[in-house]
Amino acid sequence: MALQLWETLKEAIITYTGLSPATFLAVLALGLAVYYAVTGLFGPSDHHPRSRDYGEETQPLPPPVQLGEVTEEELKQYDGTDPKKPLLMAIKGQIYDVSQSRMFYGPGGPYALFAGKDASRALAKMSFEEKDLTGDISGLGPFELDALQDWEYKFMSKYVKVGTIKKPVPVTEEGSSASEPAPAADKTEEKSSAE
Repeated sequence: MALQLWETLKEAIITYTGLSPATFLAVLALGLAVYYAVTGLFGPSDHHPRSRDYGEETQPLPPPVQLGEVTEEELKQYDGTDPKKPLLMAIKGQIYDVSQSRMFYGPGGPYALFAGKDASRALAKMSFEEKDLTGDISGLGPFELDALQDWEYKFMSKYVKVGTIKKPVPVTEEGSSASEPAPAADKTEEKSSAE
């Protein structure tokens, strides 16, 4: 039985490949050796630990913490460097908890530079440059504003809004805020009452 199978196999090799059985088996062995050599170079390596153990249970995310109004400086604390704090980022002054997408916005992720910042300008321009990591959207064109609006809708539908960025109060040259009366007006009133 085995001898008949071998004879049939030899005839099939000669018929379909045009090679002798010895040559065919040598080419097959060489092909397997090349395959294992290439996959050994480019395939997964057992020497590097996996980033996540697939058997490991992932713990559920804590509920989002409402921050209220925070400054841009305070928002920087939530850039993912402290794993105990939520991962936050802002668009158009609205702060969102992006902790559920830590693989994208957390340290080492492709969008990690946006975390802990108002990234409105960078998202609108689809830029990864440091100078564009700001909430200032002045001077953007209509296509960039549309792109930013799309990002905002995506964030509104996917993430929980947890606060807003506190706008700095404009300060005049003399150090008083713009909402206070200007000192020059006081001097004018003093002159008219002295006359």
